[in-house]
Amino acid sequence: MTSNLRRGGILLHPTSLPGPHGSGDLGPAAYHFVDWLVAAGQSCWQVLPLGSAGPGNSPYISPSAFAGNELLIDLRQLRDAGWLSDADLASVPVFPESQVDYGAVRRFRVAHLRRAAKRFFGRKHAAERTAFEAFCTDEHAWLDDYALFMALDIAHGGDGRMWQDWPAALAHRQPAALREAQARHAEEIRFWQFCQWRFYQQWAALKAYAHSRSIEIVGDLPIFVAAHSADVWSNPGLFELDEQGRPRVVAGVPPDYFSATGQRWGNPLYRWSAHAAEDYRWWVERMRQTMRLCDIVRIDHFRGFESFWEIPAESATAVDGQWRPGPGKDVFTAMRRELGDAQGRLRIIAEDLGIITPEVDALRQAIGLPGMRILQFAFDGDARNPYLPHNYDANTVVYTGTHDNDTSRGWWESLGRPEQEYVRSYLGIGEEAGDEVHWHLIRLACSSVASLCVIPMQDVLGLDSAHRMNEPSRSEGSWEWRFSWQQVEAEHAGRLAALARLYGRWRG
Repeated sequence: MTSNLRRGGILLHPTSLPGPHGSGDLGPAAYHFVDWLVAAGQSCWQVLPLGSAGPGNSPYISPSAFAGNELLIDLRQLRDAGWLSDADLASVPVFPESQVDYGAVRRFRVAHLRRAAKRFFGRKHAAERTAFEAFCTDEHAWLDDYALFMALDIAHGGDGRMWQDWPAALAHRQPAALREAQARHAEEIRFWQFCQWRFYQQWAALKAYAHSRSIEIVGDLPIFVAAHSADVWSNPGLFELDEQGRPRVVAGVPPDYFSATGQRWGNPLYRWSAHAAEDYRWWVERMRQTMRLCDIVRIDHFRGFESFWEIPAESATAVDGQWRPGPGKDVFTAMRRELGDAQGRLRIIAEDLGIITPEVDALRQAIGLPGMRILQFAFDGDARNPYLPHNYDANTVVYTGTHDNDTSRGWWESLGRPEQEYVRSYLGIGEEAGDEVHWHLIRLACSSVASLCVIPMQDVLGLDSAHRMNEPSRSEGSWEWRFSWQQVEAEHAGRLAALARLYGRWRG
């Protein structure tokens, strides 16, 4: 992604947008946010993974690496198409404005999506049906398995059951059983296809609008996929599974300063030899689909391509794991052949946070990818800290914090006085500036040599810890944050625009 162009952007997942139906979506507020980015002099809108939320409402544990989140579909556009009525949307539950109640939102939105799908399939409109069928044909490589997986999950899931607990003939994809299931669940399959059609159409329109205003989308691709997903069910040979289809080993990270037992994520690990044998075709297609949705792709846990922490599935913690070699640059070479630009470059950001070795740095540099620098990690008193801006190189993306961090105000308030004094000294600010430390950090990020500077929306608004997006140590209560336009003042866009002009990040 190397470029001489200096740019700025805002990190905000669409679920955090305002809107009347319980969570942000691809409706008017998303278009208004694009306009706000323009007013703020920004060039990029960074989002989290766009797939359906999984356990704990995490967008990083989706039932598909290819499907979009049906909860982001704007219901008003379905009304405008004639598939919902004004009466359908007249009675809306009282949703909280500052957070997403995922249970209530899912019940409300899915019920309306089902109503819209029923009306769509009940109408004799040739152009609409042709467009739908064309989408299903174009996307059949992943859509057929995904829609069947969702239908079977509803029929055989529940109570935490995984696909491995389905009837054996379905779990192991016996052709006769799949044909019978496709016939039995045809209506349900069509519903999930309808949802994906509408998501992709609405997202394409929003992305086109962003481009018309010179805003690019920065997406997010998790390195691992969920064990309970259409991806693992339909491609078992690409994952380290036992004869029953259950993971033999799972992903995580080893014990460190933050956790004496490490982190056991539970995602199945890849059988990299199988991926290599097919020239990383699954990875190429996954990246192709993500690049269709986004202009630049952040790959989460990049270090896993150099080496990854392998944990026996029966282990309750990450302590018993071991480092295993990843595929290295081979997977990126395969991507570059089909997805690279005229110079063979990939517009990818490497999330290189955590335990980073010289080998990981060497891999990132060999591929030519920018790494990430987080200001909240910078102030440990060591002038050699790689997160301090004076240690950056230009092929870097700087953040005040990410979705996994506290807000900058919350982080500041959690520091002891000696740590705050060090931050003040580095920033060159006095005691009176503490109330605006988030703006001083934004200025520091903007002024750095990093080619791209991304600020979480919470930091623009100066919000405290109650508004953080995710707390990795919590299994519930994350990913729920929303803002309202009443929180956004004219000075927010004005100050960002002034910094963008001052430090050469002005859009256009």
